[in-house]
Amino acid sequence: MHTDKTILLTIDVEDWFQVENFKAHISYDSWASRELRVEANTHALLDLFDTVEPNVKATFFVLAWIAQRCPDLIREIDRRGHEVASHGCNHELCYSMSADKLQEDLRRSRKILGELIGKEIWGYRAPSFSVSNETLGMVQAAGYRYDSSYNSYEGHGRYGTLQFPETDNCDRHIYQMAPGFYEIPVSNLTLGKRVVPWGGGGYFRLLPITLFLMGVRHILKSNKCYTFYIHPWEIDDKQPRVNNLKLSFHFRHYINMKSTRHKLHLFINANSQQRFLTCKEIMTDSDSK
Repeated sequence: MHTDKTILLTIDVEDWFQVENFKAHISYDSWASRELRVEANTHALLDLFDTVEPNVKATFFVLAWIAQRCPDLIREIDRRGHEVASHGCNHELCYSMSADKLQEDLRRSRKILGELIGKEIWGYRAPSFSVSNETLGMVQAAGYRYDSSYNSYEGHGRYGTLQFPETDNCDRHIYQMAPGFYEIPVSNLTLGKRVVPWGGGGYFRLLPITLFLMGVRHILKSNKCYTFYIHPWEIDDKQPRVNNLKLSFHFRHYINMKSTRHKLHLFINANSQQRFLTCKEIMTDSDSK
């Protein structure tokens, strides 16, 4: 029997050469000549979700650059019952673009993805969580119904910040930012006044799975909803290596990559009593209550 607690599995669909930490070494102009590994890695995640728990559904925030080169992959994500959402076009940080360029990025990525699957695209996630209240206004204006770009951990230099209105939706970790428009933040652990990153990504790879699960249980006690994120390249320890990286960038990208798929399997199994919903589904579920 499932509890009333919910886990939102979210996947940022980008390839190994598109991450922000590599931009000083891999130019955008070289992307087309790089080995494309995202299709196989995303299929591996889809198969894992099917194998571990038939009712596991996830939200895939897809770069339009990937969607244009792997259209069948995006259709397959939708065919298997998962949600397709936008991660923008070319993984540019929101605050690095002009307002006009950001608006075009938001509209174009939503259009490309929507036309591929023949459905409305509800959600958006900013690359590297580069969000602001001004950005949210543009996201809503571009036709999205929710954003999932806020990460409350302040120890990362690229993450943006948000000011939240008073809301009574905190129990499910969903915040109404404007009429008909919501923010679904990535989950973190709060210990006293300190926020500890606990939403996934490199932090998931770094921490022992037993400790990570303890933190998730603590979050679910108060919020009833836990939002997790991962990238397809994080399960791919055979990906090409980038040389001459800063030591911190090398550590953050490659740490414990070989064990990520198994840890994700353990994470899902350990939470088999929770509901695994898409972001769109939890919004609809909240509206019905």
